[in-house]
Order: sequence, then C-alpha cells, then structure tokens
Amino acid sequence: MKFLDQAKVYIRSGDGGAGSVSFRREKFIEFGGPDGGDGGRGGDVRVECVDGLNTLIDYRYQQHFKARPGGHGMGKNRTGARGADIVLKVPKGTQIFDEDGETLIADLTELGQTVTLAKGGNGGFGNAYFTTSTNRAPRHANPGLQGDERWIWLRLKLIADAGLVGLPNAGKSTFLATVTAARPKIADYPFTTLHPGLGVVRVDQREFVLADIPGLIEGAHEGHGLGDRFLGHVERCRVLLHLIDATSDHAGKAYKIVRDELDAYGNGLEDKLEIVALSKIDAVTPEHLKDQKARLKRAAKKEPLLISAASNQGITEALRALASVIGESRAEESEALIEDEAWHP
Repeated sequence: MKFLDQAKVYIRSGDGGAGSVSFRREKFIEFGGPDGGDGGRGGDVRVECVDGLNTLIDYRYQQHFKARPGGHGMGKNRTGARGADIVLKVPKGTQIFDEDGETLIADLTELGQTVTLAKGGNGGFGNAYFTTSTNRAPRHANPGLQGDERWIWLRLKLIADAGLVGLPNAGKSTFLATVTAARPKIADYPFTTLHPGLGVVRVDQREFVLADIPGLIEGAHEGHGLGDRFLGHVERCRVLLHLIDATSDHAGKAYKIVRDELDAYGNGLEDKLEIVALSKIDAVTPEHLKDQKARLKRAAKKEPLLISAASNQGITEALRALASVIGESRAEESEALIEDEAWHP
C-alpha cells in the first residue's frame, strides 16, 4: 500500500427537498383543505477518525464526495425522507484545512472523533404550513435550501512518540528495522527513504512508537530535495533521535545541516528534546570514530551516543534514553490533565 499524507477533496452536502402543494381529496369530504408535507433535510458531510488506517491513499482515486438530497414532501402531510449522510474516514492524526491550505478546521487526534464539515440544506415547507384563518387554501410551497460545498485539504501528521531525523543514508531505516517489526527498504547503495515509516519499540517492558522521516538535505526548507514536507510528521513527537553517519566527512557539519533545517522549519521543532547519536560506528576505525565523536560533541554541545544497528552496539542504551524521555513527558501530560480536571470538574 502506498503512503499518501496529503489530499485535496471536494465535498457537498445534500440539498433540502421541496415542500408539496397538495389538497385532501376524498369522497364525502367537501373541503378537505391543504395537506402538502414538508421536504426532507439534505445529508451532511462528516469526517471521522477511525482505527486501521495509516495513510490517505483512498483519497487519491476519489476526490469528490456528495451527500444525498432530501426527499420531496408529499400529500397526506407526508414529510420527505432525510438525505443520507456521507462520512469520510481518516487515520488518527489527520488535520483538515480550508481551501487556502492555511486555515485549520479540525485536528483529529483521537479515535472516534467526528466533525461535520457541511450541513445539509433544510427542507422546504409544504402548503399545509402556510394555512391561516384568512388563507384556508394556500397554493404555494417552499423549495428546499441548497447544501454547502467547499474544497478542503486533508493532511496526515503521524502520531509517534519519537522521531528519527538526519541526513540521507544516516542509518535511520536500518535502525527502525532493527528495533521494530517495520520493514523499510534497505540496500547497500546510497538512496533516501521516500515515505515516513512507523514501528512499535519494546524495551524494558515499555512500548513507544518510532517514526522514520525521509532524510533532509541542505536547503530542504526552501524545497530542495524532498523539501520539508515530511517534517510535519515529527511535530507531534515527544523527542527526536538525531542520527549522524560516522562515515561522513565531518560529523559536526552534518549535524548542523539538519539542525539548521529544523530551526528554519519552526513549528516547535527547534525546541524539541533531542538525543544525538553517531551511527555506523562499526564501519570506521577507532581513530576516526574518536575524531568524529569529538566533532559531534562540539557541534551538539552534548555527549553523543555511539550506535551500530548492524552489530547492535549501543542500541539498547539509545532505546532506554528515548523511553526515559517519553515516560517523563507522558507523566507530565497526565499531571496536567489531572490538574485541568480539578479546575474544571
């Protein structure tokens, strides 16, 4: 299944049904009077957050969604049927923007969340509604109101506890495949991941979700390479694991390239907690590793971890560091939620 994290769709709610002009016609009833029923309400367009989805690929092949119109009113005071709603099912973490791509309409972060984007038109009144003491036989009815229509953007931001960032070929996909059951593409030639990947990590009887983000290059915030399109997926992460390739020319410069892109992107990424690790340490000599570690320490202003996904060196220590930060973040969120409930019972 292909990964799609952005889609533009057209939605239209149903028109309301027209009211009916009708009069009672029965034998032996001379003045039956008006009995035209009202029209039915048009269907709504709703978006629902459901389990079992992790991509917006369904909206690549169908971009137009229209709810059913309401039924027309009928004689004998029969109201038209209500139009059927249409429900767009999206994965957890989907944001809904207006056509301008900037106005946020809804952010669906919990399963079962539902938001109505377009309400169906009201049905028109039948002629029975207009009966008065002076107008005993009205011969007019209302048409139904038209439904709403609009274009919207659906954007998926993966909800993960930790995110992997780094330059292309920094070993992010190999790390993800080593610590989770995810199976991203890995090969012995240089290339970059094209789509984000997710996996569940288990360490010391604790679990968290890890996201692998396609590699950044210098100028990504200006659209170079894959650009910063996928950085939105790490906005929700509690901590970032920044991998730097030990076989690169200069670990400090490699770190600063990605760090500058995160700062230029903004949206809170510049302030995220970060764990720095030097990867592929099994592929360099001890002397070269010592130099790279010193360069990275000067650039990051913190002691880097040393890991090798191929030989499992330092993997457990890196996972425990991530789990510790994630655990503290979850505890702080729980405390904040308890305090909020105490203030707003």
